[in-house]
Amino acid sequence: MKIDWAALASVFGVSLVVTVALVGLFTLGIVALSKQSARAGGSASGGSVALARTGAYTCFALCVAAVSYGIYLIVA
Repeated sequence: MKIDWAALASVFGVSLVVTVALVGLFTLGIVALSKQSARAGGSASGGSVALARTGAYTCFALCVAAVSYGIYLIVA
């Protein structure tokens, strides 16, 4: 039995980068929603609240797309 260490390191590296990127994207979505809540309580313009909500939903949609693509790769 021979282990291809280069391929194993490559899979590990890609998995690490994608995981950190996905967690970072989800975190940005949560931060955008919390900024929206903080601005809604204060005197913020409607445009900034709408922009925060749109950014949060975009981050969450990208997370769903990435997870769906990963499931597709596993199943296919």
